[in-house]
Amino acid sequence: MQGHPEIIDCLNALLRGELAARDQYFIHSRQYEDQGFARLYARIDHEMQEETQHADAILRRILMLEGRPDMRPDAFTPGESVPQMLRIDLETEYRVRTNLQGAMALCERHRDYVTRDLLLAQLRDTEEDHAYWLEKQLSLIEQVGLQNYLQSQMGGGGNPS
Repeated sequence: MQGHPEIIDCLNALLRGELAARDQYFIHSRQYEDQGFARLYARIDHEMQEETQHADAILRRILMLEGRPDMRPDAFTPGESVPQMLRIDLETEYRVRTNLQGAMALCERHRDYVTRDLLLAQLRDTEEDHAYWLEKQLSLIEQVGLQNYLQSQMGGGGNPS
């Protein structure tokens, strides 16, 4: 099924963003693990896997629309401290949200409702899960202080939600 070139280009931009988010979460999760923050490691490793699923869905849609996927992740700079990593991840989620909203509007204009619905599911995940959780963590750091927050993240990985 031949897709509209503008939608394919937009999906490729989203794909590069998802791949970068995946890689960013990958390095951040391993940094958390190395520092002994098992709970942060478990959650961010889970986010990395979800970003991989998002990228996979976009990749499959590009192929279905007879496009050529661009698998080169966007450039990013990983954080160094826990608060910085959380802020960078949140900024990434806000950027993804903006890009998804723009892509959905483009799909509406070209009447590609299947692609729009795929992106809507990713938008919900971005807003209701990823960004919300990151905002909550930064708020907790402000409320209980960095040292107390970090201590709470040292326990077993448990449930990543």
